This record gives sequence, C-alpha cells and structure tokens, in this order.
Amino acid sequence: MAHIQVPEGIPGIRSLVMYRPDTGQHLYALAQALLRNESPLSEAERELMATFVSSLNECNFCAGSHAAAARFLFGSEKELVDQVIADYRTAPISNKLKALLTIAKHVQQDARTVSDELVTEARNHGATDRDIHDTVLIAATFCLFNRYVDGLATLTPTNPEAYEAMGERMGTIGYVMPTQSLNDAIKK
Repeated sequence: MAHIQVPEGIPGIRSLVMYRPDTGQHLYALAQALLRNESPLSEAERELMATFVSSLNECNFCAGSHAAAARFLFGSEKELVDQVIADYRTAPISNKLKALLTIAKHVQQDARTVSDELVTEARNHGATDRDIHDTVLIAATFCLFNRYVDGLATLTPTNPEAYEAMGERMGTIGYVMPTQSLNDAIKK
C-alpha cells in the first residue's frame, strides 16, 4: 500500500504523476527526452540502461517495466535484456555498450567514481560525448525515479503480463501522461 493516497490499482510512477500532474508532466517529458528523442544510442539501448540501473537499485517496478520496454524494442534479440541484468560484462553486447553500462553502474553507486579512465575506455570503444552524457543523465535520472517509486511504496505488479503491456505501451507511444487525474480516480 502506498504511503500517500494515489489512484487505486495504478502501478508505479503512473500513480504518482496522477497524484501530482504538475510535477509529473516534467518527469514524463524528461523520460521522453532521454529515452525516445533523437540520440546516437538506440531506444532499446537507452531502455536497457534504465533497466540496468533500476535493477541495481532493486526497484522492481522500474526494472520490470523498462525491461519489458527494452524487450519490446529489441524484438528478436529480447534475450539480451536478461543477459545484461544477469551479467552485462559477459552479455553479447558491444564493448561500447559494456563500457557505457560500467559508467552507469558507477553513477548508480557513487557518481564521483566516474573516472577519466572509465570515460577513456568508453571512448576507445567508440563512445561520443553525447553517448557519455546521455548515459550519465539516464543513470542519474533513473536513480531519482527508482527512489521516488520505492520511497512512496507504489504498487508493484507481480504479474509478468502487466509488465508486457507496459513495455509495449512505452515502446510504441513513449512517455505520455495518463489522462486521468487523482481527483477523477477518487470520484469513481
């Protein structure tokens, strides 16, 4: 049960943005800019970063929903998501993505440990300034999102089908504010 009154049955961050649409619209716009707007990293790779950081933070809702979005976007290569969660260092992904995930891991643990050596390693594998920037911002943002969702004890579905539907929605329409407000949900 959530620590505050949010719409019943609405999981994760969706319930929180319905509670505070004035702040929620900005959070969704940030997610859209990071995960769906133009980037040298694919949408699938960016969703994978969100999944990876959320998994490290043990945020089951965010890890589950973004893993589902990454699987949807990777399509026939969807098994990569679980391989990265299990051990990104041995997953069949590019060395560039491994280096970027290492940076993301350092941001998640203690951003001050993102060293020149980590950045040089990523550059040696083809990472650009934009790749490095977006990796750090995605990792930092998902630490915030994870703590927001878990800090208010939002609903976390246990049904895998619920995440599949979320993943497909995020993979097709991106990050769009729910149309129902908290007041409307309470009236029903």
